Amino acid sequence: MHIHNIRLNTLRLGTLMLILVSLAEPAEAQVNWDTYRVRAVRAAAPPVLDGILDEATWGAAGRIDQFIQQEPEEGAPPTERTEVYILFDAENLYLGLRAWDSSPQGVTATEMRRDSDRILEEDNFQIIFDTFKDSRSGYMFVTNPLGAQLDQQIFAEGEGARPGYPTSNINRDWDGVWHVTARVVEDGWVAEVAIPMVTLRFPAAEQQSWGLNIMRNIGRKNEQVFWVPLSKEFNLERVSLAGSLDGMERLNRGLDLRVTPFVTSGASRVMESGAENDVFERDLGLDMKYGVTAGLNLDITVNTDFAQAEVDDEQVNLTRFQLFFPEKRDFFLENSGQFTVGSATAVARYADLFFSRRIGLSSTGESVPIVGGARLTGKIGRNDIAILDVQTDEAFGNSGENFLVAKYSRNIWSRSRIGGLVVNKEETNGDHYNRTYAFDASLAPHPNLTVMGFVARTETPVTGSTDSADGIGKYVNATWLDSDWRFYAEHVDVGEDFNPEVGFLPRRGIETTKIHAERNPRPDFWGIRVLSPMINWTYTTDQAGRRIGERWHYMLGTRFDNGAYLNMWYNDNFDRVDNAFALNGVTVPVGDYSFAEWRVSFDSNPARRVYYNLLYAPQDFYGGKRTDGTVKLGLRISDRLSTEGQFTRNDVELPGGDFVVDLAALRVDFAMSPTMAIRSVTQYNSLTDQFGTSARFRWTYSPGSDLYVVYDEIRRDPNTLIEYRDRRLIVKATFLVTR
Repeated sequence: MHIHNIRLNTLRLGTLMLILVSLAEPAEAQVNWDTYRVRAVRAAAPPVLDGILDEATWGAAGRIDQFIQQEPEEGAPPTERTEVYILFDAENLYLGLRAWDSSPQGVTATEMRRDSDRILEEDNFQIIFDTFKDSRSGYMFVTNPLGAQLDQQIFAEGEGARPGYPTSNINRDWDGVWHVTARVVEDGWVAEVAIPMVTLRFPAAEQQSWGLNIMRNIGRKNEQVFWVPLSKEFNLERVSLAGSLDGMERLNRGLDLRVTPFVTSGASRVMESGAENDVFERDLGLDMKYGVTAGLNLDITVNTDFAQAEVDDEQVNLTRFQLFFPEKRDFFLENSGQFTVGSATAVARYADLFFSRRIGLSSTGESVPIVGGARLTGKIGRNDIAILDVQTDEAFGNSGENFLVAKYSRNIWSRSRIGGLVVNKEETNGDHYNRTYAFDASLAPHPNLTVMGFVARTETPVTGSTDSADGIGKYVNATWLDSDWRFYAEHVDVGEDFNPEVGFLPRRGIETTKIHAERNPRPDFWGIRVLSPMINWTYTTDQAGRRIGERWHYMLGTRFDNGAYLNMWYNDNFDRVDNAFALNGVTVPVGDYSFAEWRVSFDSNPARRVYYNLLYAPQDFYGGKRTDGTVKLGLRISDRLSTEGQFTRNDVELPGGDFVVDLAALRVDFAMSPTMAIRSVTQYNSLTDQFGTSARFRWTYSPGSDLYVVYDEIRRDPNTLIEYRDRRLIVKATFLVTR
């Protein structure tokens, strides 16, 4: 009876939410492309990128000089003047960015390193292009007064993004080829940008018309101004509300062929059974990118090497479920969002049916050789197509494997889509296979409402039988987002035999319902910009309807005018453990556990030269106690040198024993220029009782061509710091040839 009532109440709550949404006052209509339009002007001669904007050709450029505040006062005029100039020729799009400032000595710029989060916290310009005008996807470019570069691909308007949680709908690791020069001047700062047409994909049309929006962040005021105004619940990724960039014609992508041969060389020393094993490495490989059509891109990789990929951040797992580590390898990154079928939110994700880290990495994170692979991704009209085939070699006594992934989506209406996914994994020399078939949809019947989900089935052979174990997985999410409220309800149902081996699935054999409500009042006192009180309820059963987990989550987030953030929460948890499991050698026995969790954290203004984070979380924990604490301190010593240290402790007291887990990390970044930088990361994990150090030098000596020098080592004696386990030095050079 209890389970029946819970499900009935869940249904009633979900139905009530949808009724309230349907009765809500309609949101403002989407901004029409005719309302905000700008024409690019063909340049008489290519401008020289020197950060001055003194050439006559800029005087004839298309111009945007009207911006509107979003923060702190939505709809108000900007407190500083901004102008953007737009030119093009057959091969490039040029942007001139002029940011006047009444206090130029207050311009905040301390970051030169490419793709750093800090660029977003300082003075910057952000530009997004919806080249297909599909109101879903885009290319985003960010620069600052030092000429630093950040670029990313946007899918599904960045849905699911939350601070601190990566989402596959924002591909930060995509690196496009573009050029920028910037400088601080006596009345503000200036930047000049050139984006080669071959960097972008767009329709095969004589006349081009793209979606466009531009945002300027005024760092010291924490003020954001937009060309096309957006209400506070949206950010620049909301390309369905963008304006229109017109006037470009007779563009030339050449042969649309980019070939990048690479060579690697180096040596490694690995300790195996107490003996040193020295390996000298040298290899050649090739990556190729070819525009099959204006909208479709073919990528081919041969003898793939990921020597330059950054190491994973250390994480402590104090649950019995696997952790999520994001993809960082270049070949899998571009257009990665086109393969995505999974949870709507990146927080506590339930499933991703395709997770590229399952290819070329063992379960312990060791590299598995990739012989080669190919990807075809892009658009044909309203159709999105993504196909991937990768072959791995034998490793660790296991057969090589072939991975085939195909995803198709059809864009319908203004912001909706339907599609399907097929994933096939097969041993090269063996009988094992695993297949996933899925149908997914994302429907947006109202500008503030999105409903999305999937139905999937997997096939895996049963050991010693010709039969296969079929499993079913289902997921649905409905989200309402406006300037004052964020509601969502979601439900996931994954059977015991649901087994997407090339996906991310932390838990199977469950049904989970979650309902979330969040409000965003703006009290305008004590320097508070916005409050974010929220409550959500999560209820989990097994496939027989038996309650195995429940959580009530209460949180109050407080964002201040200066960018600082205070967060407080309380969780009331229930967890049923049917099978005993171990945490750091301490067994948690079978039983029902109820425990409370408190947490308070404070982040100072991240744009300051000295910034910090403090976290304290006392809680009950499986019949005992657990206390978590984190201290982070960052220092921007200059616009070239910065460092950040972090220490986290988990102090656990359980009936079966006690233990303490310490994580420590030190990052040092030194940028000689926007195209040359060194990053060093040293991490300590007391669970493995070892230090790991990774240092990476990257020099982009020509756009798209790089030289990497990578040094990695693991030391396992924290007292002397002398005894090492593994050590590696690799040099990798790539050279881009375009035609």
